[in-house]
Amino acid sequence: MKIMGRGLRLTIWIGADDIWHHKPLSHEIVRRAHEAGLAGATVLHGIEGYGAHSVVHTVHFLSLIDNLPLMIIIVDSEDGIRAFLPQLDELVTEGMVTLDPVESIPMPATFVGLKSGLPEASKSAPLMLSSSPNT
Repeated sequence: MKIMGRGLRLTIWIGADDIWHHKPLSHEIVRRAHEAGLAGATVLHGIEGYGAHSVVHTVHFLSLIDNLPLMIIIVDSEDGIRAFLPQLDELVTEGMVTLDPVESIPMPATFVGLKSGLPEASKSAPLMLSSSPNT
């Protein structure tokens, strides 16, 4: 599903060790977002961070990974994201959830100053731009 125009970016911060029914919580969140028909979801692995408990988690040389931070980013229309939020109440017991306004615009080659060289399909691919209240 593609979105054009204004929408919301939902960002969920959890730990890589967070589990839902014996599976990674991130997998369940992405599965449910896909099942809900949301436009897109991406899971990003952090290499260091801390959260509510103020314990720094980091990759240590020659050791196992220590519950590194994950960010799950989901973008869709405001209605789609807000309809999805109740599912997070069930899934996310620790972590943080934020909402940011975004605008999806068509990405023609001329937008980035290119006149040719891109496949036709990529010329109409959406680009997600974040809007900030400070700009």
